[in-house]
Amino acid sequence: MRLFVALNLPPPVREALWSATSPLRELGLPVNWVRGDGIHLTLKFLGEVADDREAEITAALERAAAGARTLPLALGGFGVFPDFGRPRVVWAGIAPEPGLEILQHRVEQEFAPLGFPTEARPFRPHVTLGRAKRDARPRDFAGLESALAQLEFAQTGVVSALDLMQSTLQSGGAVYHVRHSERLP
Repeated sequence: MRLFVALNLPPPVREALWSATSPLRELGLPVNWVRGDGIHLTLKFLGEVADDREAEITAALERAAAGARTLPLALGGFGVFPDFGRPRVVWAGIAPEPGLEILQHRVEQEFAPLGFPTEARPFRPHVTLGRAKRDARPRDFAGLESALAQLEFAQTGVVSALDLMQSTLQSGGAVYHVRHSERLP
């Protein structure tokens, strides 16, 4: 099964972000857009994991969440990774939040001993809105930068759970399912 650790935004925030970004989806860009109900903040991608490891992964999730509190995530601003010359990921930003940084670090610490290496890049909290299709060329993204600059969105969503998510790839895009959830009091 394909797994990752995430914070799921409250439905009203997801729906508002989906609505605010509809002009992007109407541009006809070569992007596989994340479905509205799948908008989340990934803290750690685990990849393909054998079913028999679920208990140890769930225990690591529980340890990572221990002592953490609910988190206000302030969303706003849009951009791409790595840059507009060759965009691969279209994202919505999340303002720095010390509690989020600590939680993400704890996730890294708890999963590293299980064979999931720590991320080499610095943590840049964001919500992935879409990924460029494999055959997309840089010139196919003309107008993306100005379209992102015109979007307006600023909302804060309070997340109260750390989730172990399963991703199932389908023809219409990935479908996400919560396998286990640890409450953040």
